[in-house]
Amino acid sequence: MVILSEKAQHSTAAVFGSSGGIGKALVDELIQRGVGRIYSLSRSSQIDTRKEVISLHFDLKEERTIVAAAKKMKDKPPDMTFVATGILTLSDGSRPERSVKELKQECAVEMFLINTIGPAIIAKHLIPLFDRRKPTVFAALTARVGSNSDNALGGWHSYRSSKAALNMLLKNLAIELGRTHPSALVVGLHPGTVDSNLSKPFQSGIPQKQLLHPKDAARSLLNVVSRLKVDDSGKVFDWRGDLILP
Repeated sequence: MVILSEKAQHSTAAVFGSSGGIGKALVDELIQRGVGRIYSLSRSSQIDTRKEVISLHFDLKEERTIVAAAKKMKDKPPDMTFVATGILTLSDGSRPERSVKELKQECAVEMFLINTIGPAIIAKHLIPLFDRRKPTVFAALTARVGSNSDNALGGWHSYRSSKAALNMLLKNLAIELGRTHPSALVVGLHPGTVDSNLSKPFQSGIPQKQLLHPKDAARSLLNVVSRLKVDDSGKVFDWRGDLILP
């Protein structure tokens, strides 16, 4: 995509979830690539004082905060939107279910609210801002475990299902956006196992060399996006650029 080339200083980006490990690293990497304006959106309302960054508040559970953030971006909308949000361990400490016997309705609802519905609401309010004449990107972090064809172990019912639903949402958005925005790219990105708060409870069995630093993950994901074409819209790729089948 041209908007991530060396002329990226003419572009504007939005990163939802910028207080997380990957989100923060995406902001840092976009600055390194010369992106001149970056909307950094977090629930913590953390202020970034760098000249390229505009800090905004949002909460995935409160649509009104996403509406308010979109209004603040309306005059100078992003060419690239990255949704770097998601949960694996819930707010009450519940971990992914190993068996269907462990399913709890309230836990499944929270998982879908954050991993699937939240990104959908972001798309609802950001996509109308996109310039139909320019190349644009809407990318969301997803997971390989959301692939039906790649599922050999089972378990993690709510998390797997929420990511599979997210992947379907991205496909739907790609089809819908393709009718009105011929240069738009909608894509799911699997960052690998990143050394972040999300993965920390599950790192004990993972060799250190397989853990990606957030900075490396962000750089790899942006490299992947820079190589994609409009024909790739609606698909899911990992940090190496390999296609993940549904």
